[in-house]
Amino acid sequence: MIRYGKMQRLNALCFMMLIGMCHPVNAHETGTFNALIFSKTDGFRHGSIPAAQVAFQQMASEQGFTATFTEDSADFNTQNLAAYDVVVFLLTSGDVLNANEQQAFEAYIQNGGGFMGVHSASDTEYSWPWYGQLLGTYFDSHPSIQVARVWVEDNSHPATVHLDQEWMRTDEWYNFQTNPRLDPTLQIQVLMTLDETSYSGGNMGADHPISWYHSFQGGRSWYTGMGHTTASYAEPDFLAHLWGGLLYASGVIADDYLFANGFE
Repeated sequence: MIRYGKMQRLNALCFMMLIGMCHPVNAHETGTFNALIFSKTDGFRHGSIPAAQVAFQQMASEQGFTATFTEDSADFNTQNLAAYDVVVFLLTSGDVLNANEQQAFEAYIQNGGGFMGVHSASDTEYSWPWYGQLLGTYFDSHPSIQVARVWVEDNSHPATVHLDQEWMRTDEWYNFQTNPRLDPTLQIQVLMTLDETSYSGGNMGADHPISWYHSFQGGRSWYTGMGHTTASYAEPDFLAHLWGGLLYASGVIADDYLFANGFE
């Protein structure tokens, strides 16, 4: 395995981004993509939602993609969803889509669409098993906000290529109902795990995934359990983590290209 310093990995990320733009999929002929950013809540509502929305808007301005923000679940219809390359569940919670809207979103993913979930996206739609499979698992519990050690398990993905192996940061650290890595039907690719010896309140043991991705029913899914705090959305490493996830979920960097450039 080739090991990179932080500056080398940043250069590698830029290279991967450029290569992704040169291998367009779906609507990426111009190197841009359209993202629907969805932040509806029907449970706990994070005070960080405004900061998160500002961060995604700034990212869109800087990187050249189009971001549309909504909390209207009626936007989940076949005609409207067809305009987007990726749908981001940004700090959603609870039961946010009705049966018809769920059906439209399932069809969107099965037609090659992308999904990106941030933090409480896993605290969403507990009664919709398909969504749990798309995301990989559901939220279980969390301790108080505190510093924890994150281990970067895979630094060849655009969401982690800029990081060192060890990442110390402050957030609200989720425990999940199941370990998504252990479901063989989902083929989850774990990007980062939590070191439960570095903080109090973890209940998943030595293998505690906190960010992952996978192909799902013709589409793509990427998730991070981080992003509770408002401060997260001014943190360069976390913003780069989100941007890399968006590159994958939007299809700019496709599954069959992800590991083809010698970054492993």
